[in-house]
This record gives sequence, structure tokens and C-alpha cells, in this order.
Amino acid sequence: MTDTPTIHFKEQALALLPAGANFDACLTCGLCSSGCPASGIENMDPRKFIRMAMLGMDRELSTTPWVWCCTQCKRCQHVCPMSIDISQLVFLARSNWPRELKPAGIVRSCELIQATDSTSAMGLPPEDFVFVVADVLEEVRSSQPAFAHLQAPMDKKGAHFFVNQNSREPMNEPDEMVPLWKIFDLVGADWTYSSKGWAAENFCMFAGDETAWYEVIKKRVAAVEELGCRVWLNTECGHSYYTMWQAISRFGLEVSFELESLISYYARWIREGLLPVNSDWNRDGIKFTVQDPCMIVRKAYGESIAEDMRFVVRTLVGEENFIDMQPNRSANYCCGGGGGFLQAGMTDHRRTYGKRKFDQIAATGAAYVLTPCHNCHSQMEDIGHHYGGSYGVVHFWSLICLSLGILGENERTYLGPDLLALLA
Repeated sequence: MTDTPTIHFKEQALALLPAGANFDACLTCGLCSSGCPASGIENMDPRKFIRMAMLGMDRELSTTPWVWCCTQCKRCQHVCPMSIDISQLVFLARSNWPRELKPAGIVRSCELIQATDSTSAMGLPPEDFVFVVADVLEEVRSSQPAFAHLQAPMDKKGAHFFVNQNSREPMNEPDEMVPLWKIFDLVGADWTYSSKGWAAENFCMFAGDETAWYEVIKKRVAAVEELGCRVWLNTECGHSYYTMWQAISRFGLEVSFELESLISYYARWIREGLLPVNSDWNRDGIKFTVQDPCMIVRKAYGESIAEDMRFVVRTLVGEENFIDMQPNRSANYCCGGGGGFLQAGMTDHRRTYGKRKFDQIAATGAAYVLTPCHNCHSQMEDIGHHYGGSYGVVHFWSLICLSLGILGENERTYLGPDLLALLA
């Protein structure tokens, strides 16, 4: 069996300490461990990880499977009085594992991302993506007269928005792309897909493969620059924004475009009157809550995008029908879907991690969870089924189009009977 090299974790931990912080004052408050849903899995938690590093237990830390259970959500750093970033030690540990010992699902997703110019973790090549988009577009134009004019531009030079797409839609749920196209049409957005570098997801970062992470981002940056777009607009996918934004900084890449989230633009278009949504459709008072994806809230935008999400949700469902999870915003718990956990094959551990999120959702009594993140979406669906929950999980684009009365019959995959009844 391949051996795992040993890392000198104390040395690395000391190098990560913020100015003025020291480990002599650490290990006492326990906030990091109490706030971490991965605490206890594989008999490990953030405080124990640091304590073992200080004791020189490098072999144990270099081989513990816990580093694949930690989603690197940074909640431990968020609550730490000294802002110690344990996730960086976890990334280092993941990077150190021999490729053949890493979780095969994460490694395979990274390999597929590198296999085509699409950078798709499902291996969907450019020509297939182009075909799927054209095929779905033709179907919408022919079956929905109000959208006979609908456009889904491909490789449009000089478009304002370069729009990425999570591979799950074109690969498995192609009709789920349509509500987004309708929103762009309604607001008059100047946008395009690209046949190259269009995919959103990036599991190379989760695999701890820094070289592959860099190569994937470089390919995506080149695709945006080639079309001359001004804004790389991230879809409802949490980690895709963070992997792009963090990589540009980490690897010193020069770009001539801005990175923005679709959530911020939903809020902007509603405020500007371009998306005339309201909550009149919610006549039965169906309750909703919202999940804050770690990758775009705590790890990237912070409170601003959390507030944008809540503005959009309240406008869509009604102030009285929105129930926030506790805690929320940057303090919210990770659901356990990110960090490659969904691809790691550690199902029991992942569901154990997700129990805290399930309990959070159940406490709200909400019938639906809205979240702009595919990993959150899949994880919350799974733990809901596993623990006997009764809630559904929906995309923002679905609810926006429902409110506007333009959600097509094939675009209702995640609506439960109560929402479907409103459309009957």
C-alpha cells in the first residue's frame, strides 16, 4: 500500500497564525469544536486537530480520514477569537495524501474536469453542451408561444455577462436551465454561454490538487477573455464562485472582467423593477427558509449577499412566510454537502454531519428551503429523506418564474404538491 508522507503540522500551524495570535491562548474556549458539525466524526474535531499539531502528532494528522469529512467551511475560523484558519491545515493534509488513497469520487470528478475544454466535472464535452442548449431552446420555442423568441446565446463576442452553468442541468436536468433563460430575457440581459470553460463546478480544489485547480481556472479565465465579456456571472452554485475568486488571487492571475453572483443580480433586478415579482401567488401562506452557502456567504461576500438573499426571498414569498434558520448568515452551519463530501463516498459520515442542518431546517417548520448552491441542494434533499423530513428544496430561478407566472410544465421538478396546486 502507498504510504502517506508526514507533514510537520506544528510548523505549518504556526505559519498560519494571524498577527498577535498565539497557541498558548488557544485550546481553551472550544468555540471551534462546538460550532463544527464534523466534530466527533472519526474521533476528531478542530480543537483536537490543533492540539495534536502542537504535540507533534504528525503521523496521525497526516493520515486521518477526518480531513475528507471537514468541508473546509471556515465556521471554526468565523467563531474563533483569534481567527485561526484550520481549513488551511486541512487543505494541506488533503494535498499530501497520495492520489490513489484520496476518495475516488473526488479524484474522478477532478479528472473529468480536466478531460475536456468544457471543464465539466461530469465530462460533458463542448459539442454536447452546445447541442443540449440548442435542443432545449428549440423545444421551449415550439411549446411555449410566449417564448417563441427566447434566446440562449453561445460564444457571443462582447456580451456583458459570461454565464456559467452547473453540469447537473445540461447533463441530467436540461429543463432546469430554462427558468434562468427566461429571467435573462425578461430583464434584457446581454449574456452568453461559452462552448469552452462553461462549467461551474471545480472539485480539483477539494481534491487538494493545486496544480489541477490552477489549470482549470486558467482555462476558464481564457474562455471569458476570448469572448471579451465584462462580467463572469456565477450561477446558483456555491463553490464555483469561491474556486474562481480564490484562485485568481492565490495564483496571481490577471483578468479584465469582474466576478459576480446571480443572487446579487436577482436582488438588483427586483429593486430596479426589471423583475416584477411579488408574493401574491402564495395565497396559502406556504412557509420558506433559506440556506446560506458557506462558499459565497461566510467565505466570500459575507453579510451583503446574505441580505440580498433574504430580500429576494421575502419579496417572493412574503415577509410573514419567511422563517430564518438559527443561527444564520455567516454564522450558519454548513450542511455537509460541500468540500467534496457528496463525492467522497462517505455517506454515513456525511449524513451524521448533516443532522445539525436537518434539525435547523425542521425547527423552522418551513415547507421549502431555498438555496443558491447545488451541493447544498443535493445534501439537504438527501438528509431530508434520510431523517424523515417533509420539506422540499427549490432553486431561486424556479420560484422567481413561478411568481411571474412563466414557469413551464417541464420546469417544475422540485415543486411539491402544494406549489403544483397553485399552478393547476
